[in-house]
Amino acid sequence: MSARSKVELLKELSVKASELKKEIAKVIVGQEEVVDQIINCIFSNGHALLIGVPGLAKTLLVNTVAESLGLRFNRIQFTPDLMPSDITGSEILNNDRELKFLKGPIFANIVLADEINRTPPKTQAALLEAMQEKKVTYGGQTFNLDKPFFVLATQNPIDQEGTYALPEAQLDRFMFNIWVDYPEFNEEVEVIKRTTGNKVNAISQVLKVEEIIAFQDVIKEMPVADNVIEYAVGLVGKTRITRSTSAEISNKYLSWGAGPRASQYLIVAAKTNAALNGKLSPDIEDVKKVALPILRHRVMLNYKAEADKVSIEKLITQLL
Repeated sequence: MSARSKVELLKELSVKASELKKEIAKVIVGQEEVVDQIINCIFSNGHALLIGVPGLAKTLLVNTVAESLGLRFNRIQFTPDLMPSDITGSEILNNDRELKFLKGPIFANIVLADEINRTPPKTQAALLEAMQEKKVTYGGQTFNLDKPFFVLATQNPIDQEGTYALPEAQLDRFMFNIWVDYPEFNEEVEVIKRTTGNKVNAISQVLKVEEIIAFQDVIKEMPVADNVIEYAVGLVGKTRITRSTSAEISNKYLSWGAGPRASQYLIVAAKTNAALNGKLSPDIEDVKKVALPILRHRVMLNYKAEADKVSIEKLITQLL
């Protein structure tokens, strides 16, 4: 691909992203920052964990995004009795009495893992290979997942009874940890107007699968200045306690910091943020824009932070 065509493709991405937001806004009221982060995650070829109390339209948002992108969408309701084969699929006997692999709901473009922390770790782990390798192994056979592939998981932050905390290894597979907050007063009024009548807004498809993959590829090839990479790596280094790079506030309030995957994701997401805003290369401001959802689930507060009422958001903001 020539340099000119790459520039044209990046400019087209910015236009398509604006159209995508308009389509999503036909159904989803407000939540602009959440929508921006999900769109960034998709074009960055990552996965997202959406955290928010029930009733904030997390499932509707994911469904709307899939519909506007023209992607195959499957929802998996995570429950305590869910088995790994309920996600990946299982073998059955066909009419010729031969074993045939029946693909599970993981074989889609966008998979909604609803209330992911309601299922035991054994079942949660069924997502690990799919999220990292974009494939599923069953009975010695390997099945590749279709491109593009995203896992968008939801989690309820207030109901802890009957839940299983996600292991750090699995949390690290999620590029973004997105906080879905309550709507503003005017937004909630508009939600009530839309949802208590008969009018249903139709969603139009904005992008084709081939276009999404092409945008993902051109974002990978975006140039990044050394000072931007050094800023991202330095920011992650500040979170690692008892090291020469660690910040004083990290040593005081963190149990552990972020790993190298955080640095990788900061640069990839910064590239995407730059492209979505019509820029041809990311700068430090793009890294700052994506730092909170990328670092939020990769650092762990200690007891002193809880005693001093220091939140992860406040700590990361100070590191920035």
